[in-house]
Amino acid sequence: MEYRGNWNKYLELLSQKYKNVEEVTEEIINLQSILNLPKGTEVFVSDIHAEYEPFLHILNNGAGIIRSKIEKLFKASVPENERSTLATLIYYPEEKLVLIKKDVLDLDKWYFITLERLVEVAREISSKYTRSKVRKAMPSGFDYIIDELLHSQGDVKNKVKYYSQIIRTIIDLKRADEFIVAISNLIKRMAIDHLHVIGDIYDRGMSAPIVMTALTEFHSVDIEWGNHDILWMGAASGNKSCICNVVRICARYDNISTLEEGYGISVRPLSTFALNTYKDSNISNAFIPKEFEYNKYSGTDKISIAKIQKAISIIQFKVEGQLVKKHPEYGMDDRLLLDKIDYKNGTININGVTYELNDIDFPTINPSDPYALTPEEEEVMTRLYESFINSEKLSAHISFLYAKGSAYTVFNSNLLFHGCIPMLEDRYF
Repeated sequence: MEYRGNWNKYLELLSQKYKNVEEVTEEIINLQSILNLPKGTEVFVSDIHAEYEPFLHILNNGAGIIRSKIEKLFKASVPENERSTLATLIYYPEEKLVLIKKDVLDLDKWYFITLERLVEVAREISSKYTRSKVRKAMPSGFDYIIDELLHSQGDVKNKVKYYSQIIRTIIDLKRADEFIVAISNLIKRMAIDHLHVIGDIYDRGMSAPIVMTALTEFHSVDIEWGNHDILWMGAASGNKSCICNVVRICARYDNISTLEEGYGISVRPLSTFALNTYKDSNISNAFIPKEFEYNKYSGTDKISIAKIQKAISIIQFKVEGQLVKKHPEYGMDDRLLLDKIDYKNGTININGVTYELNDIDFPTINPSDPYALTPEEEEVMTRLYESFINSEKLSAHISFLYAKGSAYTVFNSNLLFHGCIPMLEDRYF
């Protein structure tokens, strides 16, 4: 082989990790072998929108991979109802064990059959990975035992008793439940080698903080930011326009709890201001929050939330207007609407066309200076700003988005992006 250029820097880097040529050679052999293994399973999800339960189910069932492995192994030998029970046990082991143990008559026999089946599933689902990688993914406490079970040769006569005795001992020592949980978690861990989240984790649903916590705990993930994610990133950094928009969307979908319970961000100053300012207002249907099965509420609550949404919407128009005026280079003058309103006639003129407004009660807008915040609105924004930038949990989640995220990613020669990607005039990224 002919070497060109200065290789000293590469040799110096190798010497930091490997002691000699033998170690380097061993690692090259290992890496070349790994390259010939089947690729790990990648799962792609997008538009989670804080819906935790469907997202959690995708993670727990390995995006359908686990059930497919069960079908492959047991379709010809195990009844369908038992296959379904086995799948659910793997997805939710703690919860399913409680239910199963109420109905099983011979628990030891059930444990033995189930443990054998779980080991078969684990062996099948981990077969595309190196033994080293599987071992690193194993839960502590049962790692040696699982490693033995996965790699013992059950078809070899002198190993059959050894294999069966391990399982029997687990049952005799009353550790079967813990082992089922451990091996089920390993199966789920190996089912998805890498998770791609193609944008929009936040907004609409009720559980964005829970989704983000699950992602921070996931073993291998990348995130392509969606517009809703970038909105929360801006809010967490203190951008007041983004703060307004985040709060308005939370009010729109009646999930203020995401802010208050999830991130400790108080909206009480806004709520108090809204209910006082618009106490005698007839609120337009445009501000009535969207209603779903999970947020049924009384008429009084609905109007209160609508007033909160109206209050933050007006503040958002003002704050965005100030930002647009400050930065004419943004070219966003079309977002300036408050100065287009005829406050006497209750109409707005946009591009030469006049429209009637659905809501004409604007007690906080000064027609001669429509983008100026009132002192009370200034106070609301100050309090919201402080809550957003001082939320430790939000800061941790947004830091994770920065660490694991980007506007676009190229992974295994696939271009991943949510809605758009930044490009130059010459069409390069």
